[in-house]
Amino acid sequence: VELEETGGDSVQSGGSLRLSCHASEFTYMGYCMAWFRQTPGKEREGVALIDTDGISDYADSVKGRFTISQDNAKNLLYLQMSSLKPEDTAMYYCAAGNPSVCAAVIGPRSVAMDYWGKGTLVTISS
Repeated sequence: VELEETGGDSVQSGGSLRLSCHASEFTYMGYCMAWFRQTPGKEREGVALIDTDGISDYADSVKGRFTISQDNAKNLLYLQMSSLKPEDTAMYYCAAGNPSVCAAVIGPRSVAMDYWGKGTLVTISS
């Protein structure tokens, strides 16, 4: 199973980006899907999740600015990011995990997801 993130870029504050996560030999159905981000020296932080019922949740720091969605037919997970801020600068990772871990995804903590991508870099300049 491989998860591959794309869409990372360098943009100015206030701009928008859409990250995509494609899975090969894998279907998102039945998994808790999430986006995490990490900056050097900080713990990886769960910023958005979508559970098996299609319900999403977000970290307070991104609520109202980020939207997670998925296209099950194409095995694609998205993170639409708008009103970007310099503090959003990070490596962004998509991950898939057992539905039981969804409740623990949001926030700066270690979460036992089953599969991880290698990340895509988002840089926001002021």
